[in-house]
Amino acid sequence: MRGLKDKTIVVAGGATGIGAATAERLAEEGARVLVGDLNLGGAEATTARIAAAGGTAVPTAFDLADEGSVRALFERAVGEFGGVDGLFNVGADLSPGTIGRDGDLLEMDAAIWRRTFEVNLIGYAHTCRAAIPLLLEGGGGAIVNTSSLAAFVGEPLRPAYAASKAGINTLTRHVASRWGKEGIRCNGLSPGMVLSETGLATMSEEFKATVLAGIRSARLGRPSDLASAAAFLLSDDAEWINGQTWSIDGGGALRD
Repeated sequence: MRGLKDKTIVVAGGATGIGAATAERLAEEGARVLVGDLNLGGAEATTARIAAAGGTAVPTAFDLADEGSVRALFERAVGEFGGVDGLFNVGADLSPGTIGRDGDLLEMDAAIWRRTFEVNLIGYAHTCRAAIPLLLEGGGGAIVNTSSLAAFVGEPLRPAYAASKAGINTLTRHVASRWGKEGIRCNGLSPGMVLSETGLATMSEEFKATVLAGIRSARLGRPSDLASAAAFLLSDDAEWINGQTWSIDGGGALRD
């Protein structure tokens, strides 16, 4: 892909799954990657794999729910690499104590909604806010936000999660509309069922078969499927794509 070599990309949530796969793909394309995550051990493992493959990456601990921690993440990127050229937002609170308690409205716990929005949506607003001045200093850049199929389909459960992801789509359009003329592109990815290490531990074969039956592809998703799309949107090859949220879901959601 054009335009990734020697660029600095912050991966906000790069310890495992889609984030780790994207960090590795970006490094393969020649980018310098700052791998941030609440799970520092996972971020260190990601950067170790990148280094072993000949790439350049630095791990750092950060918390999407903490504005000061977000600022420190970008300060670290500037300190290590001299600036920031792109941001991939992929972190979310998927813990059993949060998403596992995200029931229907009659079971609603307002604390779960607040926590979900604090991490999944307000956290992304903080990372975008920290990245935009740095991107402008460099003459422009790209942001890719991770949304979800949940933002587009009605589910009987997880309304807080779905609403937070719908908010990310709005945030993506806002950034593209406000700073697009100044050289900033902001797009989103909406994954379907992706077989990451976390998901594999919790999904039964019956559940995976049910999901597979509902899509138009012959397999479920892999983190690498999202990594290739994210790398493309962060590259110069996607120079004329802005304000879009792409469904990367094996044909699960057919929408215009």
